[in-house]
Amino acid sequence: MANRFEKTTFMPKVRMGINYIIFCILLIGGFMFGVNRFARETISYQEDTLILALQKDIAQCYAIEGFYPPDLDYLKDHYGLVYDTEIFTVDYTAFGSNMYPDVTILNKSKRTATTIR
Repeated sequence: MANRFEKTTFMPKVRMGINYIIFCILLIGGFMFGVNRFARETISYQEDTLILALQKDIAQCYAIEGFYPPDLDYLKDHYGLVYDTEIFTVDYTAFGSNMYPDVTILNKSKRTATTIR
């Protein structure tokens, strides 16, 4: 004979196991969502930083040397421009030494383009 305060059924243990599994799945899903969101925000921040760096380097080159940079490699060599080439592609088109170049940043991860003017 069982004590009236003891549970004799197996169901509470099963429910506890199911609740534990559901909790773990939700916890892992929330963690993955947070990591994915953090990665997207980091890439967006990198793109903003690249835009500012290009604008600053182009203006600084014109102010110091009296001409706009002839190509992107000139900015890399003389002004220390560094960016992640696996995420971004920079299309740099110079029209002349006294005209602001056309610069387009292609974000490979978001498949978007940003033009600097």
